[in-house]
Amino acid sequence: MKNFIHELQWRGMIHDVMPGTEDQLTKEITSGYIGFDPTADSLHIGHLVQIMTLVHFQRCGHRPVALVGGATGMVGDPSGKSAERNLLSEEILQHNVTCVRKQLERFLDFSGNGGAVMVNNYDWFKEFKFLDFIRDVGKHITVSYMMSKDSVKKRLESEAGLSFTEFTYQLVQGYDFYWLYENANCKLQMGGSDQWGNIVTGTELIRRKANGNAFALTTKLITKADGTKFGKTEGGNVWLDAKKTSPYKFYQYWLNVSDEDAPNFIRIFSLKTKEEIEALEAEHKEAPQLRKLQKSLAEDITTRVHGTELLKKAQETTDILFGSSFEDFKKLSGDEIEDAFDESITFRLTGQIFDSAVDAVSLLGEKTPVYTSKGEARKAIQGNGVSINKQKISIERKLTREDLLFGKYLLAQKGKKNYYLIIMD
Repeated sequence: MKNFIHELQWRGMIHDVMPGTEDQLTKEITSGYIGFDPTADSLHIGHLVQIMTLVHFQRCGHRPVALVGGATGMVGDPSGKSAERNLLSEEILQHNVTCVRKQLERFLDFSGNGGAVMVNNYDWFKEFKFLDFIRDVGKHITVSYMMSKDSVKKRLESEAGLSFTEFTYQLVQGYDFYWLYENANCKLQMGGSDQWGNIVTGTELIRRKANGNAFALTTKLITKADGTKFGKTEGGNVWLDAKKTSPYKFYQYWLNVSDEDAPNFIRIFSLKTKEEIEALEAEHKEAPQLRKLQKSLAEDITTRVHGTELLKKAQETTDILFGSSFEDFKKLSGDEIEDAFDESITFRLTGQIFDSAVDAVSLLGEKTPVYTSKGEARKAIQGNGVSINKQKISIERKLTREDLLFGKYLLAQKGKKNYYLIIMD
C-alpha cells in the first residue's frame, strides 16, 4: 500500500489529521468515507477536492465509501453557511441522489469485493423515530460540546441565527459515522476543513457509544491567488453535468487558470506523479506563453469528467473560436456556438434591427454593451482593434442580415482575446 498521508501531503491537500490516523492506514486496509449532500442534481467542481481525496485513497490501496446524504440533505449543514438552506422534498432529493451516484462512478472503481462502496444515509434514517434518536444518540453528546463548534458559534452570532434543525446536523452526521463504523467497519471520515467539527463529533460518538476508536482527516479549502472564489464564474457554478456546464466551458475554466494557481491545481486535481508535475513545471517555466501546465490540467480533468470524445470536441471548439478563420467558425452548430459563450458576453437583440443596414459603431456602442459608448466604439474601430466575424472592420462598415451566421449569430471581437456573441432573437 502507498502511504495515503504522504500522498496528500506532497499534493498540498492536508489541513488536519487526527493523531493515530497514519498508523491506522499503515497497519491495514481501511474503509474511509466522505459525505456528499445531494442539494442539486449534479456535483460541481467545488466537490472535486473531496472526490479526488477518495480517488487517491483508493489508489493507495484503501476502500473508499461515498455517502450520498439523502437524509442529511433534508436538514442542511450550517458549516460555512450564513443562512439556512431551503429544504428539499423527498422526491427531489432521491432524483438528485441518483444523478450524483452516476457522476461518482466516473471517478471511483465500484467493482469487486474490494471496490468502492456507495451508501445513502436515508436508508438507515428513514425508520429512525425521533424519540429513539434523542435517546440513543443525543444523550451521548452534551449541548456544551455541540455549542463549542465554530460553525455553531458563527451562526449564533450572525443575524440569521441558527435553527434547531441545523443545530442537530452534527448529531445526524455523527450518527452516520457511527453507523458506518458498526456496519461497514469504517474507521475514517474525511472532508473539507470546515467539516472538522462535524467529523470529530462522529469520532466522539463512536468512542462513547461503541467504545471504539475512529479517525478524522480534513483537506484544505481551495483559495485562488487573485482572491476570487474557486469554482465560480460570472455565470455561476461550474458543474460536472454537461447539460449545466458545457464541456467547452468546463475545459476553458481549467485552461484559463492563472500561472500562480496552476501548480497547486494540477497536484490536487490530476493523477500525475510528483516527477511528471515537476517536469511539466520546468517546461512551463521555459515557455509560459504555451500554458503547458494549464493544458495538461484541462485535458486531465475534462477527460475524467466528460470522456475523450467531448474533450476533443472542446479542444476543436477552442481552436475554432480563437483561430483566424470564419470558415472554421461556421463549422460549429448553433447550440455549440451558444454553449461557448457565457451569458455575460452574450447579447440578444430583438425587433427589426437588421431589416436595414446598421453601422458597426451603433451596434457595438449603443445597441449592445460591447463598448460603453459610441465614441469608445468609434475610437476602437479607427484603431483597427475590432473584428466582426473574424474580419477587421472600418468605420464605414454596415451590417445586414447577410452578415448573420444561420440568420442569427454575429461574432464580435475587440482586441486579441475578448469575444462577444450577438444573437438576433
